[in-house]
Amino acid sequence: MIKPYIFSDKNNFSIKIKKFLEKKITTFPIKKSNLIIVIGGDGFMLQAIKKLYKVNRSFYGINSGSYGFLMNKFLKNKTVKNLTKAKVFSISPLEMIVKNKSNNIKKSIAVNEVSILRQSRQTASISIYNGSKKIIKKLVSDGVLVSTPAGSTAYNMSVHGPILSLNSKRLSISPISPFRPRRWKGKIVNDKSKIKIKNLNIKKRPISAVADNVEVRNAKYIIIKTNKKIRFNLLYDRNNSLQKKIKIEQLRREYK
Repeated sequence: MIKPYIFSDKNNFSIKIKKFLEKKITTFPIKKSNLIIVIGGDGFMLQAIKKLYKVNRSFYGINSGSYGFLMNKFLKNKTVKNLTKAKVFSISPLEMIVKNKSNNIKKSIAVNEVSILRQSRQTASISIYNGSKKIIKKLVSDGVLVSTPAGSTAYNMSVHGPILSLNSKRLSISPISPFRPRRWKGKIVNDKSKIKIKNLNIKKRPISAVADNVEVRNAKYIIIKTNKKIRFNLLYDRNNSLQKKIKIEQLRREYK
């Protein structure tokens, strides 16, 4: 028996869906629930996961935003039934550890990607390592993304990064508008990698580090790795799984 707790965005469509569901199913306080229904868009889903994952519940997203890649479609005649038959997919997030120019350490997690972005009109100047192995000595660009398979169809795809299969056990490192070297296309690494990104010119070329939607400014260096100790259980309708959505995006790119 499902015992859902509803966590909804505050826009009109989200509230309308919430009221509809409350008439159809019995809802519970979060401590007595075994499932969290998240109503909103992808950004709201990311916020919900990071805010509520410690209560150790599965998440079922209902889209009230635009694209809703992480979400399920709202169907009046099927959503309640789909809830009971949804398939579970588990993912681990990236962990971002940042030291800023004041030598303060800040940590955050990311489901989709960690973005390293130039903070001023000056391009970023960074070096990238995988453990002790140098990936690139000096990248001059607008920044770089480190993306999970789940996030490879988001910001990563818009900067022409590779789309990763969910079971690939890989991470994508993709440059954003590379200036030097112009032809560097990025790199795909094992998801056990420990990626270190260093700002080569802190004073003149400040950078920020963003874990999904959490930003740390004036970053000195950033360490990014998969945190296998954390698992998010995401629920998807059987005919609209996350694996299927990623496969569709891969095929779209191949046949463009």
